[in-house]
Amino acid sequence: MENKEFKILQLAPHPFYIERGTPIDVELVLRVLSERENTSVDVLVYHLGKDINIPNVKIHRIPYLKFIRDIRPGFSIKKLICSSFLFFKAWSLLKNNKYDLIHAGEESVFFAMFFKKIFKIPYVYDLDSSIAQQIVEKKLYLKSLSLFFDILETKAIKGAIANLPVCNALAELCEKGGSKKTVTIHDISQLKNPGAKSKGSLKKEIGTNKKILLYAGNLEVYQGIELLLKSFKIVCEKTDDLVLVIIGGMKEDITYYKKEADILEISNRVYFLGQKPFDELEYYLTEADIIACPRIKGVNTPMKIFPFLHSGKPVIATDLYTHTQILSNGEALLAAPTPKDFAKGIIQLVNDENLCKKLGENGMTFIEKNHTYKAHKERLLDVYDWIEHVGLQEWAAKNNAYSAKALLFVLCHPIIYQTLDSEFIVNLF
Repeated sequence: MENKEFKILQLAPHPFYIERGTPIDVELVLRVLSERENTSVDVLVYHLGKDINIPNVKIHRIPYLKFIRDIRPGFSIKKLICSSFLFFKAWSLLKNNKYDLIHAGEESVFFAMFFKKIFKIPYVYDLDSSIAQQIVEKKLYLKSLSLFFDILETKAIKGAIANLPVCNALAELCEKGGSKKTVTIHDISQLKNPGAKSKGSLKKEIGTNKKILLYAGNLEVYQGIELLLKSFKIVCEKTDDLVLVIIGGMKEDITYYKKEADILEISNRVYFLGQKPFDELEYYLTEADIIACPRIKGVNTPMKIFPFLHSGKPVIATDLYTHTQILSNGEALLAAPTPKDFAKGIIQLVNDENLCKKLGENGMTFIEKNHTYKAHKERLLDVYDWIEHVGLQEWAAKNNAYSAKALLFVLCHPIIYQTLDSEFIVNLF
């Protein structure tokens, strides 16, 4: 098997490539696998996004759906429609190609479970979030079905040859769900010049000499932008030496939060700069004095926290498990997710330069140790080596044993049927 090409079908139910959390994660996985010896990847994605060139990787897309021009993060009807097309496109690829493994992300794992039975190809489950929790949080009217989604997710975890959660909370979910092998593939920072000093360019751009509190990311409800704005309202009452810069978000989100800032009477100190290219993130982090991560929902650690910490700037984050599963007050200032407490933390950083310096240095050291591309590559290649040389052999042996038992039962059925009890028959399968 050493010289045989290891062929992977990666199912990524997202627009690709776009500069957003999960698609960036997908690109990182593809980049690592492209560098693996004797390995090729066919990746299947939605019709949206730009093509990128990665060696040994071929991008396949669902048919162009002109009535769907954008897809927000999380569960939606648009996503459901696109994923339906992805299912049939995946079926076609599996019929016409010989794959060794399916690498399934998010809801595509349910397709992989089906394909495993039809095409006898095992799958890896790549967890960026809990599907069950995400659906129920996004669509409250589905809360009554939460048990059903939990059962489905547990079956997906149990049926995978390996599970690759993105954070400790999801690793715990995998272990609880009976995972055969769990390897946590933490997110990373991709900053090229961490710790760079500000040149004051952003302050000139927005016309201020005050300190900058910065948030960068999408403006979905779970990100806690309302908490950030309400906290900043309290901060404005305590100090004049700070402005808030918010980067990211769709036009309708920006319009909504601008109105919120108007209602709070802080719009003269809040700057919405809209979406920026991912490769400009480093510039904006360098220009910030304090960086905020006010997430209020979800258990997965947000990808953004890693470049935030790597920048060498002090970070304030909510003290929820989404952050505390990897962070302590030594690497970031953790504050309760209430406007009063979050504002108190911001003010503390504004007034304490020594604390800012300490948190900035500790945060950068933390990232350099475990959350760089080198560490990510080592973790992913290790688990793929295990899958190819150990996991697939164990799976094949088990699959062959089940097939042999089933065949033996069918052949002997007329003779031994009368002597077998139901429990023995169930155990055969």
